[in-house]
Parts: sequence; C-alpha cells; structure tokens
Amino acid sequence: MSLPAPSAVAGRTALRRRFLMCRPEHFTVAYRINPWMNPEDPTDTSVALGQWQTLYDAYVGLGHDVELIDPIAGLPDMVYAANGGFTLDGVAYTARFTHPERQPEGPAYGAWFAEHGFRVHEAREVNEGEGDFLLVGDVILAGTGFRTSVESHAELAQVTGREVVTLRLVDPRFYHLDTALAVLDPTGADANIAFLPEAFDDVSRAELHRRYPDAIEVGLEDARWLGLNSISDGRNVVIASRAVGFEASLKERGYTPIGLDLAELLLGGGGVKCCTLELRGDR
Repeated sequence: MSLPAPSAVAGRTALRRRFLMCRPEHFTVAYRINPWMNPEDPTDTSVALGQWQTLYDAYVGLGHDVELIDPIAGLPDMVYAANGGFTLDGVAYTARFTHPERQPEGPAYGAWFAEHGFRVHEAREVNEGEGDFLLVGDVILAGTGFRTSVESHAELAQVTGREVVTLRLVDPRFYHLDTALAVLDPTGADANIAFLPEAFDDVSRAELHRRYPDAIEVGLEDARWLGLNSISDGRNVVIASRAVGFEASLKERGYTPIGLDLAELLLGGGGVKCCTLELRGDR
C-alpha cells in the first residue's frame, strides 16, 4: 500500500496525531451485544491480526504516533480501543460500559492512562468513550440512545470545560456515534464532519445541519460497511475500502481517502475508528 507523504496538499494540512491501539490477539465473537455480532459465524483471529496490522502500518506511514495497550485474555472486544475512554488536555475520562461482557475494559484502559501520565477522572455515569464522544473543533459531539447515557454528557462537560452537544441515535446498527458520524477536520474554525442523516432523530439531524452546513452526507450503502467509522488527520482519511461513495465524496472535497479492509473486525461491529483512541495531552 502506497501512502501519501504527511504534508500539506491542495490546501489541506495533515496534522500529526497520537493514537492508542490494542492488538486483537484474543479477538472472536463469543456473544451478541450489537446487530453485527453473530457468535454462530466463524471468526479468524489471524485474519483479524493481519487486517489490524495494515491499519497500524497506515498510521505509522502517515507520520502518526501509535502506542499500544496489552490485550487481556477473555476480553475479545478490547481491540476496539476507541471505547476505552476519552482524553483531552491531559485528562482521561474513563469508560463505564453498558454490557457486563465489556465492563472490565474500563479499569484496564484507566490503568493505562494513569501509567502514561494522564490525570484520570473515573466516570460515574455509563459511557463508552470515543465511541460516543467526538471532538470537533472546541465542541464535543456526544451520542446517546443505545450505550452512552445522557447523564455522562453533563459529567463530561464538567470534566473538560467544553460544550457537549447531545445527539440521539435511532438505528441499532449504528449504536455508537462513531459508526454514524466522522470528524473530517478536527481542529480550527473550519472543523467539519460527515454523517449518516437517518441514524439520528429529527432534532439531532437539524442540529448537525445547523452547525455543519458543509458536512458530507453519506448514504446507507457506505455506512453499512462502517465507512463513517474513520480517522482523518485533516487531509488523509482512513476509511473502509468498500465505502466507495464516501471515498468519491472525500476526493471531491480535496481529501485523500485511504481504503482498508477490516472485514474480519467488522464481524464484531467495529472498523477503523473503533480500533483507534486519540491521545490528547496538555495543551
């Protein structure tokens, strides 16, 4: 895979990012906690590892910093690092998972944050980290409806001192915000998004249109491959390779899409963004 050099192209600048990931050494689908998961369908851990490695290599090739948390046996979803918490200005707000199968992941990620210099705030309210919290400019978009509680939105606002905007998800296939909305320009006044309109209730959809009039609206055909579950550095956008319509829209806007095949990890309900937690230190 040939990656573009991490520099400014066509008016868009790639910003160096710092990520946390977890190798899927114990990946399997042993239970069903979202519509994508079918324990009766076979999974291949070696294939998942190979696909995950292409994502890791893509980030490194783009000049980003990637740190790793050790996987824990018995926690097959730990590969979906985005759910492990939310970091901003050197503070880590820990995850408090909805389903018992994933609840041990919260303390595991919390311990990693503490060991790596973050000031850890232990969440009191149910939330699933960056699965439902996405930073766009100075605003945190916060999903609810299936996993993360509305009460955690207020808690996060208090912890971070940032505006937190509640968005309600209504389609169980898109149970986390990061499956239905992608941050394309993470910083500055021109911060922008892409999203699947039908994944949100009417009030939330109207709010997104008001805040982001130039957003890319993505169709269900691309979203069902978790095409919106993507990572952008402001120029390069790592997406699911089968989200060809989204890829075309990104190119029209001057972004450089990089399509990867994470089909094995999709069996657990995750994609590019699910495997990636951003680490934001002190300003």
